[in-house]
Amino acid sequence: MENPLTPEVLADPVALTRALVDIESVSLNEKAIADCVEEVLRGVPHLTTHRYGNTVMARTDLGRAQRVVLAGHLDTVPLNNNFPSSMRGDLMYGCGTSDMKSGVAYALHLAVTLPDPRYDVTYFFYEAEEIESRYNGLFLVSEAHPEWLQADFAVLLEPTHGIVEAGCQGTMRAIITTHGERAHAARSWHGVNAIHGAGEVLRRLGAYEARRVTIDGCDYREGLNAVRIVGGVAGNVIPDRCEIEINHRYAPDRDPAAAEAHLREVFAGFELTVTDAAAGAPPGLESPAAQEFLAAVGAPPIGKLGWTDVARFAAMGIPALNFGPGDPNLAHHKDEHVEISKIREGAATLHRWLASA
Repeated sequence: MENPLTPEVLADPVALTRALVDIESVSLNEKAIADCVEEVLRGVPHLTTHRYGNTVMARTDLGRAQRVVLAGHLDTVPLNNNFPSSMRGDLMYGCGTSDMKSGVAYALHLAVTLPDPRYDVTYFFYEAEEIESRYNGLFLVSEAHPEWLQADFAVLLEPTHGIVEAGCQGTMRAIITTHGERAHAARSWHGVNAIHGAGEVLRRLGAYEARRVTIDGCDYREGLNAVRIVGGVAGNVIPDRCEIEINHRYAPDRDPAAAEAHLREVFAGFELTVTDAAAGAPPGLESPAAQEFLAAVGAPPIGKLGWTDVARFAAMGIPALNFGPGDPNLAHHKDEHVEISKIREGAATLHRWLASA
């Protein structure tokens, strides 16, 4: 197809957002959009561009004392009768408008139009953020080309509605299993009902009081919830097994080991198996680049309630923040949209931060 990312489109972050939204890129189908982005970047003389899978990386090499990263994922969740984009007043509707092609537009617009930034900049346009971590473009790059990720500071262009969301929560999933003994439902006293045994697990969840933690002025509210219950054999059988899946969102002052220890304390006496865990990230406000970024935004940061790829950078010792025009509450919704004014304001903020003094 003819590349819709023309020079005129690249010069306007709003037009660029719409053009990116109108290239369908549901997770694992990012080749077309990655091809368009790569073609643009390879034509920019002040950038060195590489590609790994459907992740495109471009970087300046100006000999600056510090390097920063701007990163955004190219994929979206599955379409839901919200493709292609449409405009209604100050709102742009469509799959990926908020999460996060408006953020991707920031990075691509700056990559093309800002040849002389105050820092050296690495731009990442990566695949498969919305699905399992093993497909994630930043994860794949960290395995194959970790040197591409090296920087002093990173900004993930996730939807934050134009404010800075610092760090991110950790997340952990676990299965609590209760056991019983099968019997005929007409003679239930001959068995032990494993589903009934799950009642105490649910009682503890209902009584749980989540911590609120403040780190570097940013508030993180933890959560512990049942997200799935599976049990039962047949309509006339007392079940001998029940599984309750729980999700724990924890503040970045805990690591996964501490989060698991907390779960085992809360559910003492029950069989608990951790099935998935990802560490959070501290606020990442200490670097000079972060301080200059916050000054450009002109508003105090808040803690990120959720997990994002800032954690990948934090694990490498690179402070990272979330910043983008989309409303995170609209991510993945059928009526997902982004405010045109937020796109323009955020693009101006990033330009103020990166433009040479």
